[in-house]
Amino acid sequence: MGFTSAGQVDTPTLSVAYEHSGPTDAVPVILLHGFPYDVRAFDEVAPLLARRNAWVVAPYLRGFGATSFRDDATPRSGQQAALGTDLVEFMDALGIESAVLAGYDWGGRAACITAAVHPERVRGLVTVDGYNVQDIAAAHEPGKPEWEATYWYQYYFHSERGRRGLERNREELCEFLWRTWSPAWSGAAAAFPASASSLHNPDFADVVIHSYRHRYGLVDGDPRYQDLEDVLAGQPPITVPTVLLETGADGLLGPSAAGDRECFTGRPYEHRLLAGIGHNAPQEAPEAFADAVASLL
Repeated sequence: MGFTSAGQVDTPTLSVAYEHSGPTDAVPVILLHGFPYDVRAFDEVAPLLARRNAWVVAPYLRGFGATSFRDDATPRSGQQAALGTDLVEFMDALGIESAVLAGYDWGGRAACITAAVHPERVRGLVTVDGYNVQDIAAAHEPGKPEWEATYWYQYYFHSERGRRGLERNREELCEFLWRTWSPAWSGAAAAFPASASSLHNPDFADVVIHSYRHRYGLVDGDPRYQDLEDVLAGQPPITVPTVLLETGADGLLGPSAAGDRECFTGRPYEHRLLAGIGHNAPQEAPEAFADAVASLL
């Protein structure tokens, strides 16, 4: 189980650690993890896809694992445009002209941004829980109280108390998120330790705190990404073939992903419900996740 090889590649901003499996001359599939997870989420997905003649590649996002910033002076931004840019530059560094992209949480956001802005680079998209491009202009509009209660960690990270809590208690805090976001997954606590080391990246706390402050307009972004942020503010549609996976037992509440249908104008489009599955979809339902990706190969 898992990936068969590991590598490191330089982009203009990052030295990106990644793992991969399958023949390198096959159709590229890029799997993108979220917060507070890492590529271990795809350990069961990767061999399933490699056996279907895909080159399966999973990078560690900025702030996770062995991925590092090449310049100490680079702002440790976690804004959405940085994640989207990182993905395109990672593809460039590996010589991947186009790929099937599949991700959830932060990784799903990077995948959705790339599909929306660079559709020529995306053969197909698997996105968990909908259109993942942030509408920052609307970030201060309240949701239902029961939804807001599950966003407590975001508001916690807006404070210096929250920053210190993440820095000092990162494993305890993130393991708690794993369990509460996947309430029906009995294996969450047992699986967490395999990913815990990725949270000790020296840039992890800075990137995470910036991400959860920037999305609410509380801090400025890195100026190098402003042009892309301006494009994303228009909520561009996604025109590539898409499979949308909606989790049926996600402890992180919010509107149904089915409500994002108008954001996806490409064909084919398919919406699949993962009943009983929580936030960490690929690790909880690897066969269903792999099947969604394989349908786009």
